[in-house]
Amino acid sequence: MNNLPNCPKCNSEYVYEDGNLLVCPECAYEWNPAEVAEEEGVVAIDANGNKLADGDTVTLIKDLKVKGAPKDLKQGTRVKNIRIVEGDHNIDCKIDGFGAMKLKSEFVKKI
Repeated sequence: MNNLPNCPKCNSEYVYEDGNLLVCPECAYEWNPAEVAEEEGVVAIDANGNKLADGDTVTLIKDLKVKGAPKDLKQGTRVKNIRIVEGDHNIDCKIDGFGAMKLKSEFVKKI
């Protein structure tokens, strides 16, 4: 089996070939591996000044109130496999016990 790269958007390992393109079935992103161009894209910096990237694991540095949730996110909560997105809340992730969540990078630190 061919060793294909992970998806550059969502870091999924389930990438497949479709003609000369690579396709991610999870986020529907398509790209040509021959045109590998480094894009600066969105940059997210954690509370300690470290650059965050897709797939990183981070920890919350303070308790965060979650609107509409019965309990808060506690300091020290580990968040795995983050995704960097545009906007004010620039981290998209899934937190065990809460589900899908958007966080601000200033409230996390890279592990």
